[in-house]
Amino acid sequence: MKKTLFSFVLTAALILSLAGCGKAPAGEPQAASSGPAAGPGRQDGERFEAAIVIEGMEETVLYEHIRNETVGFEMDYDCEQFTRQSRSDRERFVSVWDDPDEPTNYIEVTYSPQDANAAAASVGETLSADYEIVTEPWELDRAGSCIRIDASEVKGGGYMPDLLQTVYIIPAPDGSRIAAAHCTAESAEGFGRRVAYMMDTLAVVDRNGEKMLSDEQALSAVRSYCYSRNPELEGIVNAGEYPAYWEISSSDEREIVVLFRSYTGSETRYYIDRAAGEAYTTEFVPGITPREERTEETINVWDYLG
Repeated sequence: MKKTLFSFVLTAALILSLAGCGKAPAGEPQAASSGPAAGPGRQDGERFEAAIVIEGMEETVLYEHIRNETVGFEMDYDCEQFTRQSRSDRERFVSVWDDPDEPTNYIEVTYSPQDANAAAASVGETLSADYEIVTEPWELDRAGSCIRIDASEVKGGGYMPDLLQTVYIIPAPDGSRIAAAHCTAESAEGFGRRVAYMMDTLAVVDRNGEKMLSDEQALSAVRSYCYSRNPELEGIVNAGEYPAYWEISSSDEREIVVLFRSYTGSETRYYIDRAAGEAYTTEFVPGITPREERTEETINVWDYLG
């Protein structure tokens, strides 16, 4: 980070707001009020109370234990402050104060077939498009050693964005589990504290579901595929002279649609089967073609991960 007055102000702001939405503030007591007991034995759906510390004040919280063998994890979540949203390929815990359809403060846990290092590289590449990131080893009470990526500074540096992300990549025998906490800068302190307690209860369990692509994996794989087809593309994108980007156009339990907007102005959409990884493409050129037109191009997205 550049040593400027603005950077100094940013640093102070980060300290006050946790420097991310998944990090507990320094100096608050951990031992006497350490949140839900970190250990196995609770049943799926079991509820219990535990004391935590939020902004220096002790609070009694109602937790619910969940076990998801499709994604491959178990965890305790604050069921009075978060609403659980379950899908076949993920669990999402949304703040009760948010719009459930368009949340800004939530945690999402997904499975990745990549090992932790490869998954961290993919997540880091995606976040680096908009953020200055910090990648570091981290220790969770039940899951143990993992990789933590903090995204709490706008790319180019100098100020904090409106939306922050903290991503934990947790090693597993069959790949990794990715827990991504999203929050607004204003809610970072209280939200971050609750996330820290919840993350310390997360543990990896054996999966019994089919391998599924996450949205982040699909985005990263399509980007890698585009770069492999056009070796000059990455340099054009990094130069920033011509607008070019990738984004998730739509996503449901079975299909992900990734949009690539080329520097030429054309739009290519990749319709991806979340399990098989098979994808077909359509092309649309605004002002030239009347609608999306399917092309003969097909790929398997799994081939372009890691």
